[in-house]
Amino acid sequence: MNDIRPRWFIRNLESALRVLPVTVVTGARQTGKTTLVKSLGPSRAFFTLDEVGTLDQAERGPEALLSSPPVTLDEVQRAPSLLLAVKRAVDSRRHAGDFLLTGSAHLLLMGRVADTLAGRAIYLELPPFCPGEWLQRKDALTPLDRLFDPGFDFREWPTETGNWPAWLLRGGFPPALCIGADADRALWFSAYIQTYLERDLRQLSAVSSLPDFQRVMALAAQRSGRLLNQADIARDAGLPHATAHRYLNLLETGCLLTRIRPLATNPNVALVKTPKLLWTDCGLAAALAGIKTTADAVNRPDAGFWLEQTLFQTLQTWRAVDPMERKLHFWRDRPGHEVDFVLEQAGKLVALEIKTGSTVTSSDAAGIRAFRDSLKKNQKLVRGVVLHAGQPRPLDTGLLALPWGWMVAAG
Repeated sequence: MNDIRPRWFIRNLESALRVLPVTVVTGARQTGKTTLVKSLGPSRAFFTLDEVGTLDQAERGPEALLSSPPVTLDEVQRAPSLLLAVKRAVDSRRHAGDFLLTGSAHLLLMGRVADTLAGRAIYLELPPFCPGEWLQRKDALTPLDRLFDPGFDFREWPTETGNWPAWLLRGGFPPALCIGADADRALWFSAYIQTYLERDLRQLSAVSSLPDFQRVMALAAQRSGRLLNQADIARDAGLPHATAHRYLNLLETGCLLTRIRPLATNPNVALVKTPKLLWTDCGLAAALAGIKTTADAVNRPDAGFWLEQTLFQTLQTWRAVDPMERKLHFWRDRPGHEVDFVLEQAGKLVALEIKTGSTVTSSDAAGIRAFRDSLKKNQKLVRGVVLHAGQPRPLDTGLLALPWGWMVAAG
């Protein structure tokens, strides 16, 4: 790929390197971690554990690799014991920015990690591109930020049309985004899945049956945007519950799956505590689910869930650019009232309900109203928003109908 695009995430990385001796950047394969860390310039020594010789040295005698900081070590999940050597190096000479590590797995979720580097490291996750970042729109996340402004004017909301099925198929991995034809991109995703199964997965854990694992991946993709029911996935895959549970955990460890946790509100309200399942990359999820064309996406009976999965690309980027202050939840009570996403920033909340159609009625905000009524006194809902395909307008006090088109703008 010749077209290297700047990442908004670079601000997080530069801030972390100024403060802590160890910065760990994780993310799925092909999100652009290596390109990102190399963009810091030639002053940092760079070693990748994808090279056999470097991997052997990291396992047998890592001290030499760490002897001349600042140093960047790429794909450290291949040698988890290396973290003990990093810890010793930090304890002997504590200096901000000395060690930058990348990995295609959540190191904190890996059972073989020897040390978490507590008090020495910060862990950051690089998500795939969202549409606005790929199109290099400088202020592409500003509309979400403005939702937290008490004086927000709905007439300032962007009203451009969008094409969510096209972005669903494209996803956010740079190599896939550079492929123009849907059929060619489908081939790339097929190769990505094969590489993950045959290489990355075997590095994380022993899996006795790759076909069983791929079946769990496909079943999990079909449930994108829904509550995670591991028993159902195990039953449909014909596997023991413990095996399906382990396979799903491996997908999360490999930064491919994300579990969105429900927001706890009033303890007197019966709430669903099961997490919601979403894929880190919507294009990968679509490929696993057998969605090959835009017509496939819009004609599915569960198209609303796939719109939600597509818009999640932007929401996870919004969270990732300020992970200390921003959080992403959903909400659902036992009677069935639900809010698709709850954005949290510095203790303030914004509720988002997502609709595929252009017509919004008062009943579409029923979940947001139930959520608002359930909040404790110390929880503040700034506003509720029904994101839809129509035009912006107020629905009620503190409730707005706003278009989602700008989040999947053509480009």
